[in-house]
Amino acid sequence: MTARWSNWRPASRETRDTLFMLAVIGWTIAPHVLRLAPWVGLLCAVVLMWRGSLAMRQAPLPGRWWLVAVLALAAGLTLWTERTLLGKNAGVTLLVVLMALKTLELRARRDALVVFFLGFFLVLTQFLYSQSFGTAVAMGLSVWGWLTALTLAHMPAGRPRLAEAATLAGRAALIGTPVMMALFLVFPRIGPLWAMPGAGARTGLSDNLQLGDVAQLANDDSIAFRLRFEGRAPPADALYFRGPVLGNYDGQRWRADAFTPPAIEAGASSGALPRYRYEMLLEPLRTPWLPLLEGTRRMPEANPPLVGLPAQPDADGQWRLPRPLAERVQLKAEADLQGPAAPQLRPFERRQLLALPNGRHPRTRAWANALRERPALRDADATALAAAVLQHIRSQPYVYTLEPGVYAGDPVDEFWLDRREGFCEHYAASFVIVMRALGVPARIVTGYQGSDFLPTGDYYAVRQSHAHAWAEYWQAGRGWLRADPTGAVAPERIRRSQALEPPPGLFGGALEAVSPDLRAQLRRLVEGLDNRWNLWVLGYGKRQQLDLLGRLGVQSPDLLALARVLVGLVVGAGLAGAIWAWFDARRQTPWQRLRQRIARELTRLGIEARPSDTLATLAARLRAQRGAGGDAAAQALLALERHRYGRPGRDGTPTGWWRDFRSAIGRARMVPAAPADPAAPR
Repeated sequence: MTARWSNWRPASRETRDTLFMLAVIGWTIAPHVLRLAPWVGLLCAVVLMWRGSLAMRQAPLPGRWWLVAVLALAAGLTLWTERTLLGKNAGVTLLVVLMALKTLELRARRDALVVFFLGFFLVLTQFLYSQSFGTAVAMGLSVWGWLTALTLAHMPAGRPRLAEAATLAGRAALIGTPVMMALFLVFPRIGPLWAMPGAGARTGLSDNLQLGDVAQLANDDSIAFRLRFEGRAPPADALYFRGPVLGNYDGQRWRADAFTPPAIEAGASSGALPRYRYEMLLEPLRTPWLPLLEGTRRMPEANPPLVGLPAQPDADGQWRLPRPLAERVQLKAEADLQGPAAPQLRPFERRQLLALPNGRHPRTRAWANALRERPALRDADATALAAAVLQHIRSQPYVYTLEPGVYAGDPVDEFWLDRREGFCEHYAASFVIVMRALGVPARIVTGYQGSDFLPTGDYYAVRQSHAHAWAEYWQAGRGWLRADPTGAVAPERIRRSQALEPPPGLFGGALEAVSPDLRAQLRRLVEGLDNRWNLWVLGYGKRQQLDLLGRLGVQSPDLLALARVLVGLVVGAGLAGAIWAWFDARRQTPWQRLRQRIARELTRLGIEARPSDTLATLAARLRAQRGAGGDAAAQALLALERHRYGRPGRDGTPTGWWRDFRSAIGRARMVPAAPADPAAPR
């Protein structure tokens, strides 16, 4: 073992730089590998390890035909997995593969520059998927790595240390930071010239529902939107965020209306109803429905502005956009927590909301008919019938669970009368079917219910796991009334927002084993950082820019004033750069300044000191012109030359050298100059 380590030699400069660049590539593409097809990660790992092995052994690179064959294979696999070679995922897949393959073609400086440019472009593509604070930090480190690799490529001589190159790259980035910050603060926010369809879309509510869909969504604890109230917040059991209203039922799936019901002019709310002003930071959505707080009747303020945002909700209380929301948006609105104020139910709507498919759920419909025949309910109105159905749920051994299992046959009959285990959509769908069988128009409403209060940021987080389904039934003279059967079987879910949580994964389980609260604390910390990042950076828009100008004393801030400030900053930055360049061109090292001070002292003594003269030449000239009187100063000059250029050479000057040299020059002035010697150095 000792003999093996005694033969170890540090890697060559080329090997070290190649391995560093491979590490930066691995860091850059790692997030993409986690979200793309599995073969992408496997192929990239094999190629990068192959390239690292070639660098360690200093072996020749493979021929181009190998690269062409692997590239053709990658293109075929991309077409097989993505069904296209166009689009976001397919394009990113090909870029990642090309980056890995290009490392096998590093034969010239031009190839290295292509790798650098590909690396910076891949950093940008990360933000097509996520713009979180964590992504920004990770890609900031990636940019620093690429700048370090680029710096090493421009330092071809010698063997510069990685720390030296990284420091130089970081210094260059810091120099450009003020310009970047100024442009971020004042560059006018304009609409995008192009957009990636669905670039920001993620999991969320859908415009249709089948039993089990919401339970699957409840396994996702990512944040759907963040909420902050001005003043007091509503109670937890009143936090219903309205999404798609599902009234069409075919026996298997519930669907929203394809058309938008006509809007009803928002009237003045009763003075007795409390109003809640709130601010919502909404993440991208997969549907065009905005899940606003129940009872939001006026158009919210949106930043950035939303194209097609209606002035008021439609007749079903829905806020529907022309297309899904593809970017994060900040909304400010007011709600009174009341449901839609529909004045009447039109005949075709009544038929639709009473319809049940023939032959479906016969046992549940028979049970509803038997309920209707009870003497106390024969003449009951819709509210009394709804109360009876909810009382049945409370009195029977129903179970609220994320994993009810697979229902064979008729799922509603089996759930309602046999197994009685289900999630919120099981209870809402069964309730609506029973109410329709009782002759009461009813429908399902999907959205979110409840929230998690995060004290670190003083806001409420509504997660995908808060996705919920509840029911509404029609009461003549009053309109639509909410009925939430989940509250009958699991009151804590509604009253305290205690949503069911799926079992933690491997990492989450390890954290909980260390400390039961550690996982929750880390999540609150990360989400708090994300919230500040979203508000202060991603949410910084035109309104914040104009507010900044107002705080800086600009009267009547507008886009023209913003443009003036931007032009002023550009001109100021140009002048500052010119001044800095002028001073930089005249900047001197400490050694150059010391040489100038020595030359000034010798000139005052009447001794010529040219910039090309060495210290030994100056010492000889000093002795020739001052004789023994200049010997001490000459000895000081020779000592300085030995200190700097001897073995080993050292920077700076010996301690007290300048004081001793000045003293020796002073003594030399007291000695008359010696007669000129023709053989003295000139």
